[in-house]
Amino acid sequence: MSASLAPECNEVKERYDSCFLKWYKFLRGNATTDECEPLFKQYKACLSVALKEKGIDAMLDEARESNRENDADHLRPSYSKGDEKDAMLGGH
Repeated sequence: MSASLAPECNEVKERYDSCFLKWYKFLRGNATTDECEPLFKQYKACLSVALKEKGIDAMLDEARESNRENDADHLRPSYSKGDEKDAMLGGH
């Protein structure tokens, strides 16, 4: 498994990665909760501190803000051409 961006987060990242590889049973419906969520939260908290220390958090926030409109376009429900024409003409 790959190392974390922040070396101080390597241990929790490795534990999360190992859990995630086993997590597919959750996706297949063999579990009712995400067993890895606590580890993910620990890793995210550790990484957030490192990103802030390096000034990367501000760059990420800026990138997210500048792409908000683009994201909205890509996350909008897609329609077939016929549906789009009906919508433009006020049809159902």
